[in-house]
Amino acid sequence: MTFTTCDLFDADESLQSVALPLRNFGARVRFTGPVRTIRCYRDNGLVKSILNSPGNGAVLVIDGAGSLDSALMGDLIAAAAVANGWAGVIVNGAIRDSVDIAALALGVKALGTNPRKSAKDGAGAVDVPVEFGSVRFIPGATVWSDEDGILATHGK
Repeated sequence: MTFTTCDLFDADESLQSVALPLRNFGARVRFTGPVRTIRCYRDNGLVKSILNSPGNGAVLVIDGAGSLDSALMGDLIAAAAVANGWAGVIVNGAIRDSVDIAALALGVKALGTNPRKSAKDGAGAVDVPVEFGSVRFIPGATVWSDEDGILATHGK
């Protein structure tokens, strides 16, 4: 991919810029695609379900309320995302299995890591607007991520 978030923002200052210290974890550092969303707290049942379905180049934005208490994605779910054609996953929360995720052709940004598993009850909401880091992510909007940050359109 040839874009940079810096050049995109310079060309269109109406883009939203995430103001959180999200770290790169996947082998694909630069990724873009249409937004899908999940809002959940310490429960990755919906994350597993969605990433095991066709991604068609989309980016899953997970609002885990910034919790680092348990991981919302590990290597098995991330591998399913690759197999199902997802471009990336942005997590306002923690992941686990970071060494294995680093080898996957998937963009992954998260606040940090925690080896603790999350609940698997499926609690939360899918394809609803979520907001973190001063950005409102709307399903169907576009997101770009690279070494310098994350940008999103304001949606439809």
